[in-house]
Amino acid sequence: MTSLTWNDLPRHPSRWWGFPVLMAMRRDYLAVIARQQSLGDLAAQAILGERGVDVFDPELLRAIMVEHADALVRWERGPEVFSDLMGQSVLVTEGATWQRQRRMLMPAFTPKRVAGYAALMTEAATAGLDAVRPGDVGMDALFSHLTMDVISRTLFSTPIGSDTAAAAHAVQVLSETALEEMFWPFTLPDWLPLPGKAAKRRASRLLHGLLSGHIDARRASGEHKPDLLGMLMALRDDETGQALSPREVYDQCMVSFQAGHETSATALVWWSWLMAAHPDAQARARDEVDALLAGRAPTADDAGALPFLSATLKEAMRLYPPVAAMMTRRLTRAITVGGVTLPARALVRVTPWLLHRDARWWPDAPLAFKPERFLPGAPHEIPRGAYIPFGLGPRVCLGQHFAVLEMTLIAALVLQRFTLTPLGTEAPKPRMGVTLRPEGGLTLRLAARRPT
Repeated sequence: MTSLTWNDLPRHPSRWWGFPVLMAMRRDYLAVIARQQSLGDLAAQAILGERGVDVFDPELLRAIMVEHADALVRWERGPEVFSDLMGQSVLVTEGATWQRQRRMLMPAFTPKRVAGYAALMTEAATAGLDAVRPGDVGMDALFSHLTMDVISRTLFSTPIGSDTAAAAHAVQVLSETALEEMFWPFTLPDWLPLPGKAAKRRASRLLHGLLSGHIDARRASGEHKPDLLGMLMALRDDETGQALSPREVYDQCMVSFQAGHETSATALVWWSWLMAAHPDAQARARDEVDALLAGRAPTADDAGALPFLSATLKEAMRLYPPVAAMMTRRLTRAITVGGVTLPARALVRVTPWLLHRDARWWPDAPLAFKPERFLPGAPHEIPRGAYIPFGLGPRVCLGQHFAVLEMTLIAALVLQRFTLTPLGTEAPKPRMGVTLRPEGGLTLRLAARRPT
């Protein structure tokens, strides 16, 4: 039987080489890809000569991302933009360089190693929440502070201190700039007097100074500390005995600092909204935390003993995946999936936002907040590939165990101290940058709980 080809896939009519579609993507990327989903599980689109295919079926997605992983590389424009922000880190490298970096870094992010950071996570969250006064609280700023302090303590054994607000703003500026640049074929030099370039330069200088200061001080002291920076400096390749270069150490610190805090903070912001909007679920999660902890601080062992709280976090990442789209790969050779041969150099686009909300994979009210989906004995089994908040395949997020533990500990501490209430009934509108944030931020009313 003859296989179908990319040319046979359904597509929407296009004009002017797809340029209007590209401009529409800049305005609302998720809406454009949602239109593609109406065409079927594999939908074609051509933009400025690039052949793309959107994948909306978990089985087909796994076939591409797992079984044909050796035929995929990152879409070039993504690494170009992110390398400008985070250097040649494991987030953007390819081939032998990526394999070496990934192999060397994996021991730093195993569940056992990550559990050793739990006390630092709890210290950071406790210190940050101690400063919160009941009333109307900006949750974006709160969770950015907490997660940035966690990263600072685990990376450098140092609280973030007064740098939090400026550093968090810098990360947001760079995130928004990166998304803008993603839709252009190249990045104009930062020294040009163009809109946004001055803000990008200031943000880059601030983060570079912050991280370089810590790294240079550690090298000058010669002191070894059991934090992530100490581990990065001590890493040796099992195959060659080679250490990470000073530049690689800096780049891995930068990607950990930027990506590590922003994705967790984003997930927690949406979780807090869903908790506030669903008081019954909030009460159930709070009762679970109270019964287990009885007022004490949570530990790494406790994180696995809070099934409903964990389910609320998973459901929040289902409805509002921090990385909602832009998982784009280029095929290095032709592959056949689902009876369709996709050509070499085609772009494969993956959109968790749509996979996570598809009624075929989430048949019980897919747009509703139902943490029970993730509890043992749930009536509907989740197909493999239908839930991918941390990605899929060999490039699945290296820090996922770190993020899950961090979010669980912070969420438990928040519920211990506060009752969350929305200021209105309307759900925040998602706004896509590199991560999916509520447009205009999120403010909730936090009421102090009496000690149990």
